[in-house]
Amino acid sequence: MLSLANYLRFGQVDRALLGSDLMTEIRAEFRLPTTALRKDLPFYTGTLGMQLDMIYPADNPSVAVLSGHGIRIRIEKGAPEAAGTIRILTDDPDGFADGARALVAPNGTKIEICPLVEPLTMPTTLHSFVVRRLRDEAPWIIGRAGMHYRDLIPDRLGGSIIASHIRIPDGGPVPDMVHYHTVGFQLIFCYRGWVDVLYEDQGDMIRLSAGDCVIQPPEIRHRVCHASADIEVIEIGVPAEHVTTIDHEMTLPNGIGNPGREWQGQTFVHHIKQGAKWQPFRIPGFICRDTGINAGTKGVAGIQVVRFEGGEGVATRHDSDIHFTFVMDGSMRLTAKGRDPVDLQPGDAFVIPPGMAVTYDQCSADLELLEASLPGNFNTTIGG
Repeated sequence: MLSLANYLRFGQVDRALLGSDLMTEIRAEFRLPTTALRKDLPFYTGTLGMQLDMIYPADNPSVAVLSGHGIRIRIEKGAPEAAGTIRILTDDPDGFADGARALVAPNGTKIEICPLVEPLTMPTTLHSFVVRRLRDEAPWIIGRAGMHYRDLIPDRLGGSIIASHIRIPDGGPVPDMVHYHTVGFQLIFCYRGWVDVLYEDQGDMIRLSAGDCVIQPPEIRHRVCHASADIEVIEIGVPAEHVTTIDHEMTLPNGIGNPGREWQGQTFVHHIKQGAKWQPFRIPGFICRDTGINAGTKGVAGIQVVRFEGGEGVATRHDSDIHFTFVMDGSMRLTAKGRDPVDLQPGDAFVIPPGMAVTYDQCSADLELLEASLPGNFNTTIGG
């Protein structure tokens, strides 16, 4: 007769012999400390609704393993770790744990009950006059997918907007994943070079060449695929801080899809520079090509590409909440009431607050600007 030790050892050898035919199973768990396990179990199983999977030793338990809500935890007497914090995300936070949003377990672990999807919060715009010049050596920061970012609005107007000048070093394939952004508005404008992007429900690969742009409606899935070596884009996002979520389930392209689909009231807009029509601009002496983004966002935002036609500069004022401009080509002098004049060149950007009188003058013949406004419809008054 086999002893217990030999029986267990035989079982282990037998499993090893069969290992090639078995699938490897891997689990992970978080370890939490405790001094009184008997007090923790009713809290984790009752209040938090987790299930008890293991407990030992039977006569005086010191370890319990529980699972639920997508995690597995090991509560262990004498564990050296700090108690930590568990965030439980639910689409019914008021119905979980009797509506409590913050709890403390007997073992000291903090429990936060949060919405499953963080609500999009639009901060109140803190209006300011901003000038950001490329030659002032604003730092380039390495961001998502190895892209280089330069912040064009350092104060972000109180968190209401972020505008970034983005480069992809060396171009080529981009190590990006299918993802989406929880935003109110987002623009991708191709400033230099070209970039290939896949978008949900928009068919095959879309190439953005210099002067082209798209809006990425809230939570549209997309993936940046390839870029030229000289690629530069301007990206505008509202609000400044927004969540980027990786979608591990979706594969792009996803067929023809539904090109006319709306995401939170916005449609996908792909504006192509070639063949676009030019029209009079809101400021005398300039023309513009409208990108169709005002219509695609139902007035949330407007994007114009602006060219200088000639003439003397005149003072103007606007009543838009957010008004951002990026100098793409040429040069100009920006004169704002109560401020020293500023000479601007390609790569420079500025924000004009509502009601401030400004003049675009000493404009070069090749001056071209990218103007973004939120909302898309606003009034301009001629004269200071």
